[in-house]
Amino acid sequence: MTSSPLDRLLRPQTIAVFGGREARRVIEQCDRMGFAGEIWPVHPKLDEVLGRPCYRSLSDLPAAPDAAFVGVNRALTIDIVRGLSRAGAGGAVCYASGFSEATAELADGAELQKALVEAAGDMPILGPNCYGLINGLDGALLWPDQHGMQRIERGVAILTQSSNIAINLTMQTRGLPIAYVVTAGNQAQTPLADVACALMNDPRVTAIGLHVEGFGDLAALERLAAIARRSRKPVVVLKVGRSEQARHAAVSHTASLAGSDAVADAVLARFGLGRVQSLPALLETLKLLHIAGPLASHSISSMSCSGGEASLMADAAVSRNVEFPALQPQQLPRLRQVLGEMVALSNPLDYHTFVWGDAARQTEAFSAMFEGGCALNLVVLDFPRGDRCDASEWTTTVDAVIAAAAATGALAGVLATLPENMPEPVADRLMANGIIAFSGIDEAVTAAEVAAGIGRAWDRPPPAPLLDVRPMEGEIETLTEADAKMELSACGLPVPRGLQAFSSREAAEQAERLGFPVVLKGLGIAHKTEAGAVVLNLRNAEAVSDAAAAMACDAGYLVEKMVDPSVAELIVGATRDPVFGLSLTLGAGGVFVELLEDSVILPLPATKAEIHAAISRLKIAKLINGYRGRPRGDLQAAVDAVAATAEYVVTNAVRLEELDLNPLMVLPEGRGVAAVDALIRRRR
Repeated sequence: MTSSPLDRLLRPQTIAVFGGREARRVIEQCDRMGFAGEIWPVHPKLDEVLGRPCYRSLSDLPAAPDAAFVGVNRALTIDIVRGLSRAGAGGAVCYASGFSEATAELADGAELQKALVEAAGDMPILGPNCYGLINGLDGALLWPDQHGMQRIERGVAILTQSSNIAINLTMQTRGLPIAYVVTAGNQAQTPLADVACALMNDPRVTAIGLHVEGFGDLAALERLAAIARRSRKPVVVLKVGRSEQARHAAVSHTASLAGSDAVADAVLARFGLGRVQSLPALLETLKLLHIAGPLASHSISSMSCSGGEASLMADAAVSRNVEFPALQPQQLPRLRQVLGEMVALSNPLDYHTFVWGDAARQTEAFSAMFEGGCALNLVVLDFPRGDRCDASEWTTTVDAVIAAAAATGALAGVLATLPENMPEPVADRLMANGIIAFSGIDEAVTAAEVAAGIGRAWDRPPPAPLLDVRPMEGEIETLTEADAKMELSACGLPVPRGLQAFSSREAAEQAERLGFPVVLKGLGIAHKTEAGAVVLNLRNAEAVSDAAAAMACDAGYLVEKMVDPSVAELIVGATRDPVFGLSLTLGAGGVFVELLEDSVILPLPATKAEIHAAISRLKIAKLINGYRGRPRGDLQAAVDAVAATAEYVVTNAVRLEELDLNPLMVLPEGRGVAAVDALIRRRR
């Protein structure tokens, strides 16, 4: 096992507890889980706590503890942490609140948090404003409350900033073996990603789930992704911030910036980290990853004894990156023989009830279905109520699934459409036999989609390090369109031939130099179309002069050669997110920007292969590829143009605040592209 500075804190042999009621509860929880190490209560007045002698102060302890739970007020917390650090302790959980998460209420909150981090020095701390951790493998808890975990030999780790959500997750009855739960509160010193990296070193940990309210350290997240790939231990993330309310709540709760949700999606996908949107989906995905790790493909088979369930399964895959492939020819005779003539053979498959209660025939049917080469094979099965019904025939079906999976070597899952219809003892038995006990159709499909996405990401070469440039200070300036195009053209971006003018007469002369038809634009105006500051298809000098006089633009004019009609229009933009920095957005451009809402985000730097794949995911890609017999667009030229733009953004990252090309006109194949409008905002 590789060592980490967090090892003593996460897997302690000696624990010191400071405080009154909360400290006592920590000892209670350690005792209930059978912690075999030493626990040292520290209290200035008590003689003993739960049969253990109490030490008057930190200096009276027999040695520096591996881990400490500090359950005192915020000011005293800083003093105790300083003493622990000087004594050589392995780490501490800081329970108190009233630090950076409470700056709106307490003027000194941020200052106290800074003092806490300084007091800790090199000693790891979790929090402040958190419950701490539960180690279910060794029975070591720095945790002042009840929980639903039990001792296990291997399982997943769940990390969250929210202690209440952590408690709720430990109460799950879904059969998920949880090895660790760790809370981090404000992440003042130690981000969740660093804790996850340390837990990767434990060979008993199979997968990691993160519930994240904000990303404080992208470099730590990037390290975690690299370690996960090397260790073959997948990570799935539930990140808040899709709504404005959630983003505000994250700041008030843990002093965390959530950042753009769309950019977060793109960054996590680049890192090969899965993402889910709900706690049930997090748990179901972790079950799949615990049993199987990433999936080799996004193909699923499904069997149920109801056409209604088969329809629900098929609908759940709509707009998801999973598929129910057609049955293989070699499967059909075997399925027909065991199921009879009345069953329509398809995937998802409604096998009716002809084999219900017959273990041998069910095993044969499931085995035939499992041999179709799908990455995941599901059998839909909702158990009846145990207090009113007899579940013996459902148990027969479970036996058949276990036998079929063992015979074929295929990955299988039993899926209850409702969580309450998957009894915990059944889930535990399935998981112990390598069968995923799923609860909920949507959650199971999400789990498959996420596991397949991680598998695809790991099949690709590791990504380049994320662009990490601290922006310079200074006033923001907006370049004129002419200046913006001049800079971008120098970086290889094709733009129309253009000349500047500062009077209506000069505009007409420049138009004659370019050759007609031309476009006339007023400079220094952000939204030219709405302001009447762009006139297209001017065919003589008089028309140009009249148009310029009507605009009366003080900043001057840009006269450009008209571009031929395009096959499609793209928008290419770069914006700076407060958390994730600069990223590139590609989408349908022109009038389709708001109409189609068709865009993808590319973290930077980006390769041409990544740009090509991103454009191919757009709805408007159908136009570029020659929709319904129309001319094909110059896709390679579009890729090259976006690559040139991305390179400009990376090169100028320290100054750039925003870039917008709308539209980038994709011309017919072999004729290139042209950026007909450009906006650049940057620091002076």
